[in-house]
Amino acid sequence: MGQSLVKNYMHIVFSTKYRQALISEEIEPELYAYIGGICNKLSCQVIKIGGCADHIHILCLLSKKIALMKLLEEVKSHSSKWIKTKGKEFENFYWQDGYGAFSVNPSEIDVVINYIAYQKTHHLKRGFQDEFRLFLKKYEVEYDEKYVWD
Repeated sequence: MGQSLVKNYMHIVFSTKYRQALISEEIEPELYAYIGGICNKLSCQVIKIGGCADHIHILCLLSKKIALMKLLEEVKSHSSKWIKTKGKEFENFYWQDGYGAFSVNPSEIDVVINYIAYQKTHHLKRGFQDEFRLFLKKYEVEYDEKYVWD
């Protein structure tokens, strides 16, 4: 085949370090726009970004030109440096080291968009850790609980 054809939808989830509630509603729109800009610059078209005070969800098309790990490295490092310039309350802002990334069937894109859009509603009933465990179960990811949260 003379051409590389790729369409990988990725649902990416990661939290602030120690799941601290550092993402205020005031900074959220600007942070999401900034992260979207990083993704788009790396040819990873953003479809939806959302989250809560302690974590973020990104739905994007992963470019065939970049490894998932490199995308996350760029998003986390640049956004962490950027948010620290936004005020004293963000000077100790860090993302957790790890992340979850799950491929999404194109027929499920609207479901994931809706899920991300209503994060704050979901988290009235369930915390981030329980939510993340459900993703791991749904996608049959083997894990050791003691290493997931540090």
